Order: sequence, then structure tokens, then C-alpha cells
Amino acid sequence: MAVKYTVSERGNPLNPAQPKKWYANAKSTGDVTLRALGKEIAQRSTVSPADTQAVLVALTEVLVEHLAEGKIVRLGDFGAFQTSIGSEGAETEAKFNASMIKTKKVAFRPGIDLKEMLNNLKFEKE
Repeated sequence: MAVKYTVSERGNPLNPAQPKKWYANAKSTGDVTLRALGKEIAQRSTVSPADTQAVLVALTEVLVEHLAEGKIVRLGDFGAFQTSIGSEGAETEAKFNASMIKTKKVAFRPGIDLKEMLNNLKFEKE
């Protein structure tokens, strides 16, 4: 199976005078819900669908709690989640305050299994 993509022409927003270039855009083929993942995992194991679903819901809850505490959540070979922030600059450290923090994100760093998957991806133009 291959990841489908389209191409679109875009200009450089920092230099609109530059010629436009063509770039790839990954296309989604759908989505998978937490419930569907739970059922699929249950089919591959000896755990019931209800138990699998309960574990996935609990994982989501504790992941949120630990990230809100500033912890890095490492899920083995799957990867790690961490909060990331961006801010305006201040002239001095003393002039910096928390209201200058403007962006908040959850960063994900893939582990060995996902990196291997990425290294083996195939692509197909839609």
C-alpha cells in the first residue's frame, strides 16, 4: 500500500516575487476512531474489546495529565509526547512574562517502529 499525494503550486510567502513551485501534499484515505482501534487491537490479542477500549481511554486521560504537568510521556518503541511552546521575545530576562507565550503544542517524536515505517513508505500520485 502507498501513501497517496497530490501536488499544488505555491509561492514563497517571504518573497512573493520568486516564481511559484510545485509541492507534494499527502492525502488522507479516511480516519480511524479510538473505538475502532480498540476493536482491531482486541482482534489481535486475547483481551476483550471492552477492556482494550477502557485501556485506550485511560491512556488518553493519563497522557493529558502528565503532559499538563510538563512531563515527557515515552511510549516505548512507539515514540514520545511532549509539550512545546513558542513566545514573543523580550529585551531582557527580567522583562519576560508568561503572557508572552503565544503558541502551545503537543510535539510527538516517533520511536523506532514509526521511523522504520517512514523509511519504508511508498508514494502514489492521486
